This record gives sequence, C-alpha cells and structure tokens, in this order.
Amino acid sequence: MADKAKGAAKPPMKMKKFLRGPWLWIALAISVLLIGSSLIGGQQFTKVDTQVGLQMIQSGSAKTVKILDGNQRVDVELRNPDAEYGQSVQFYYVSGRAESVAAAVADAEISEGWTDEVPSTPWYLALLGSLLPFIIILALFWFLMSSMSGGNRGVMQFGKSKAKMVSKETSNVTFDDVAGIEEALEELTELKDFLKNPKKFLDMGAKIPRGVLLYGPPGTGKTLIAKAVAGEAGVPFFSISGSDFVEM
Repeated sequence: MADKAKGAAKPPMKMKKFLRGPWLWIALAISVLLIGSSLIGGQQFTKVDTQVGLQMIQSGSAKTVKILDGNQRVDVELRNPDAEYGQSVQFYYVSGRAESVAAAVADAEISEGWTDEVPSTPWYLALLGSLLPFIIILALFWFLMSSMSGGNRGVMQFGKSKAKMVSKETSNVTFDDVAGIEEALEELTELKDFLKNPKKFLDMGAKIPRGVLLYGPPGTGKTLIAKAVAGEAGVPFFSISGSDFVEM
C-alpha cells in the first residue's frame, strides 16, 4: 500500500522541463512581436469620409493613389500636407460604389499615377495563423500540467485526497510512547503485524482491512496511537483533517 502511494503517476519530467523552459515563452514573444509590427508598422494614414477623399482626388491634390480592392479601401498620398488631415489619408467605400470610385481615380490628375491591387497577407502572419492553434493548445497543456504538479491548489486536484504523509524516517512513535491504554494496544497488535508483514496474512487467505475506527473525545491519544502503529510497522503515516475528508 505504501509502494502504491509512492508510485503515483507524475507528469513526465522531460515534458515538464520543456513546457517550463524558455522555448514556449520565446515562441509567444515572437508571435506578439509579429502581430504588433503588422498592426503598427507601415505608413500611417488619417481616415476620412469617402466623399472627402474623392474630392481630394478629383481636385488634383493627390500625388499617388492606391486602390485596395479586397479591403474596399483607397490610400491617398497628397502633394502637399493638408492642414486638417496631414499628407496621407485613406477612405473606405461600399461594394456598390467600386466602379464609380475606380472611374473617379482614373479620370483624376494624379502626379505620380495610381495602382489597384488585391491585398495579400504577409508570409509571417500566414505562418502565425497556422501555428497559433498549436501554440494555444501547447499553452493550455502547459497550464494544466502546471496545475497538476502544483499541489492541492491545482484545478486537476479537485476531489483528490488531501492527506499528508509523514515519512518513515520522521515517524518514530512506538507503543512505548503510549501509556494507559494497554488493552487498545493489544487489539492493534494484529493490525501492526499485518502492516509490517502483509504477505504472511495474505498467504493464509486473510482480507485487507478496510480501516480501524478509533473513537474517543479530543485529546485522548487517537492520533498518537495511529502514529505508534505506523512507527511499529515501519510504514508511512498519513493524516487528514475532517473538513478535507470528503470520501469514505
């Protein structure tokens, strides 16, 4: 019984070291940097109303114009900075006005010309989109593993025993330390013999005892007797409070 308690399943050490190592955090940091650079990188545009943007183009104030058909967006760089909007502006249009916007741009006088294109996703964002589910699953797995190895506070420890073990080396209480209840100690001698040499009793066909109930008011030595039995048998001693004892 003691060997089974010591041999409880534990998370693989190599997996725990990998998940607690720097590689997971490095991957998450790179992902955040790539997303951040894509959001804040590039030329900064001031958003204007569709009609305002078209008026700028038709008035000949545009230096370059780029129509992004997939996003229904027009990026405009002005010849001279506008007092209100600056030098780079952009506006969006509804799909029904796509032809009229293209015609207005084509008819306007644009000093360095205009282009239209379908926006493409940068390769690193496409790669990140493929790896992001794996990263999320790995991070979730790391969280669960940490919870399992984090003691009784972990979410995976709900409903499990909260018994505390006192090792054989630190449990040195024996029957000699208990006085005044010789009759009770005699009744526990057979239990001590079973814990010390269970094979002897199993060979005779004896069944493993499911437990022994020690009854008495507080302070009468029940815990001391249990420690003495464990000390005499040379087995670990487990203790648990009544509030944590949820299963019998």
